[in-house]
Amino acid sequence: MAKQSILGRIAQMAKANINSLLDSAEDPKMMLDQMVRDYTNSIAEAESAVAQTIGNLRLLEQDHTEDVANASDWGNKALAASRKGDELRAAGNTADADKFDNLAKVAIGRQIASEKEAKEAEPTIASQTGVVDQLKKGLDSMRTKLAQLSSKRDELIARSKTADAQKQVQDAVKTIDLTDPTSEISRFEDKIRRQEATVLGQQELAASSLDAQFEQLDASDNAVELDARLAALKMGAPTPPAINQ
Repeated sequence: MAKQSILGRIAQMAKANINSLLDSAEDPKMMLDQMVRDYTNSIAEAESAVAQTIGNLRLLEQDHTEDVANASDWGNKALAASRKGDELRAAGNTADADKFDNLAKVAIGRQIASEKEAKEAEPTIASQTGVVDQLKKGLDSMRTKLAQLSSKRDELIARSKTADAQKQVQDAVKTIDLTDPTSEISRFEDKIRRQEATVLGQQELAASSLDAQFEQLDASDNAVELDARLAALKMGAPTPPAINQ
């Protein structure tokens, strides 16, 4: 029963569709790991069972070969005993001739038994040969499936590592605002323009203050001239010339 279970598993697993199994799996990588282990263990069990089946077949073949050889050997002995009997009978030795004829009969009986055993074993050998051929094909198919599973597992692991790396990059990118790459530059530009505007304002204020000082100076000169002319009028002196401005 155990052997039948293992051999039945060979046919079932050899027909397994890897893609359909992966489609129904929540975690394909984990399932592949388990499938690789199951396939490896099943192949080991199947190889042991198939090896035993092949061994039994070879024993049957050896027994069949031995029966055929025995049948031929007994046939030769029967022929030799019969000829010896004929020679003795021809020589007038009937008693010894009968003995050799009886020996020939015994040999023929053994020959018949060996031929019967060989013939009876032939259907079993043919059947077991077919079974062994099917089992070998099943094992080859399972080994192919195992290679596919291993390759698929390696592919998924590589894809998983790539996806993890891409996720880490995306997580890092989320911390940086890349929707408007000029946003930070614009902010610094506005700040600098405000600084420049402040400087311009300060310069303008400084210029206004200087103009006011000159205006005050002009007003002071005018006042001095007015006072000088008024003093000259009072003293009857000629009006002093105007101060060049």
